[in-house]
Amino acid sequence: MGNTVTLRALALALAVAAAATTTIAAGEEERKTYIVHMAKSAMPSEYANHGEWYGASLRSVSPASNKMLYSYDTVLHGFSARLTATEAGDLASLDGVLAVLPEARYKLHTTRTPEFLGIAGDGAGAGLFPQSGTAADVVVGVLDTGVWPESPSYSDAGLGEVPSFWKGQCVSGSNFNSSSCNRKLVGARFYSRGYEAAMGPIDTSRESNSPRDDDGHGTHTSSTAAGAAVEHASLFGFAAGTARGMAPRARVAVYKVCWLGGCFSSDILAGMDAAVGDGCGVLSLSLGGGAADYSRDSVAIGAFAAMEQGVLVACSAGNAGPGSSTLSNVAPWITTVGAGTLDRDFPAYVSLGNGKNFTGVSLYSGKPLPSTPLPIIYAANASNSTAGNLCMAGTLSPEKVAGKIVVCDRGVSARVQKGLVVRDAGGAGMVLSNTAANGQELVADAHLLPAAGVGEREGTAIKSYVASVPNPTATIVVAGTQVGVRPSPVVAAFSSRGPNTVTPEILKPDVIAPGVNILAAWTGKVGPTGLAADDRRVGFNIISGTSMSCPHVSGLAALLRSAHPEWSPAAVRSALMTTAYSSYSSGAGAGELLDAATGAAATAFDYGAGHVDPARAVDPGLVYDLGPRDYVDFLCALKYTPAMIAAVARRSKDMACAENEAYSVRRLNYPSFAVAFSTASGEGGGASSAATTVTHTRTLTNVGGAGKYRVSTAAVAGGAAAEGVDVKVEPEELAFTSAGEKKSYTVRFTSRSQPSGTSAFGRLVWSDGKHTVASPIAFTWT
Repeated sequence: MGNTVTLRALALALAVAAAATTTIAAGEEERKTYIVHMAKSAMPSEYANHGEWYGASLRSVSPASNKMLYSYDTVLHGFSARLTATEAGDLASLDGVLAVLPEARYKLHTTRTPEFLGIAGDGAGAGLFPQSGTAADVVVGVLDTGVWPESPSYSDAGLGEVPSFWKGQCVSGSNFNSSSCNRKLVGARFYSRGYEAAMGPIDTSRESNSPRDDDGHGTHTSSTAAGAAVEHASLFGFAAGTARGMAPRARVAVYKVCWLGGCFSSDILAGMDAAVGDGCGVLSLSLGGGAADYSRDSVAIGAFAAMEQGVLVACSAGNAGPGSSTLSNVAPWITTVGAGTLDRDFPAYVSLGNGKNFTGVSLYSGKPLPSTPLPIIYAANASNSTAGNLCMAGTLSPEKVAGKIVVCDRGVSARVQKGLVVRDAGGAGMVLSNTAANGQELVADAHLLPAAGVGEREGTAIKSYVASVPNPTATIVVAGTQVGVRPSPVVAAFSSRGPNTVTPEILKPDVIAPGVNILAAWTGKVGPTGLAADDRRVGFNIISGTSMSCPHVSGLAALLRSAHPEWSPAAVRSALMTTAYSSYSSGAGAGELLDAATGAAATAFDYGAGHVDPARAVDPGLVYDLGPRDYVDFLCALKYTPAMIAAVARRSKDMACAENEAYSVRRLNYPSFAVAFSTASGEGGGASSAATTVTHTRTLTNVGGAGKYRVSTAAVAGGAAAEGVDVKVEPEELAFTSAGEKKSYTVRFTSRSQPSGTSAFGRLVWSDGKHTVASPIAFTWT
């Protein structure tokens, strides 16, 4: 979840789901939404069009009164409808039906970043990108909770006419009309049929049945991607300055597909269908479900069709970190984005009665605590609940916490919700302590009472003090905004991690980008915490999540597409990946990027190729390019059946697998390497000493000038094992004479067996002295 608002939405979803449960008569099968994939070329000649065929197919298995929810024609061919399991089975048996898949529910995953990324003002990279001109116009389509169009982030001042290629619409609805759009916000649509079929009618007292954003998440993500520059932006004075999106001169189109009860795949596909047809050049989806087979993953299916038509799709990696194998959106044709920190923080200090001081974070802006220390108590000692340490609603005893600072542990409920529980019980302030799951990562919140979030070590020390003296005291001081924090970036503890559970040979995430304490535009409907009790209204909010890192990359992709309109989506992603950095360049902290969860070095399973560096990405020298046929070959290597491939890739000329072709996932021209070695058992059950060789092939395309590139390899994190792998690259030099020229190479990775379950990491780099084209390598022994 990207922020506390999302936690609120998910909590409400449970209540909505319970209220919307369909009453089913005895003996009657329950109806659910299914997405039906049709083979468009198989339409019988007696039908005038595909819509007529889809309707006839539905009526053949279901009552005539059962209407389609959506008909799709861009990102897939087919329709969605409410069906019983029996009807779904009957429909799947019809000629021309490729698959009938049950709908899935997805969850939302949420300025200084232009300066941090080197693309603000007169920064080194600022002059590399086009500033205006319809020839370079790119529309970023954002599929989320909608938009708050009155935000100054959607000002169209200085923008030319809407590009002639644009086919989108500004759809009216409750609290939203067509005049809400302009030359910046060029389109706004909403999709709720799938949601309403599953959850019941939209509750218009709580959210608008229109593109209007009553949650805040969608406004935050779309303004991060392509918001106009807004001077004097801040949240209660925190992070004051000019707020702007990554591509401030790009256009924005919003597709509201997420509601209080979640984001349903039938609606998401309808939004993607429209976005691609409207003319979006980049799609940004800060949402996801669990990792699933590509032929059953609606976002992956929609993204494949978008890629076929030249549209780059960026998705958030998820917020299930720091556990391993927790990623969402792992299809290789999706750009998967994890989260890192900025060099900006919002310090708050906890001073204890024993004279010790601890630093945390806070965005509290109200009346401060008195300068004299107050009593402090651990929530577990102020509650009769077994989970009293978590400050859940109704668990605190008012007579024990009244007038005191309460120490609460993170977990289960939203961070700001815990503060509200403390306030309602009469507490004066809160110290929010991380647990092992969050480590030292600090995420700031606009609390409703004086509060500070602290790391696990600090929280443990504070709780130890509280337990060790008869009358413990403390005070909290909120100190404002601090910039220049080092080290930065650090991989966010919540950011989901690899390995990729669907295809381990594809390393994910692809990159990380800023996703912690990000300032961007906000809705006027709810306060910065999203809580009903929060009556504050703000134009900008500071929230965290891979939901926030994804639109950074979406906006950067729009910049690259405007600078290089001839580049494919894969070329854009390659440029972002091969120019990313995975280590600190200088100073006492030089070395691999750190992991906030552990404080130790992070790995390619955490950050992929590294942290994006847009000033370098605009001139990468070489790219690893890919097209639809390459991805079909990848699916062939996965032994997909013709029907499974047809459900993902609908263009008939690109679908067939050759019978005698030896397809291999290791041939996919990806800008990273995931190398899996098998550890066979030797005598006595130990690992065999036999060497294992794994071969990968890649092709580089020259997008720069003439030059000779030489290759180098190096072990990084987990170096001892990585140094035990022999890496042979052939050839070791590639000479390019013209733009567009392609050169291939082979890499042979040879290793003697290591203990099963271990991993190590390296890096393969091509350089001509000016450009550095780097690829991460992840080794695993299974």
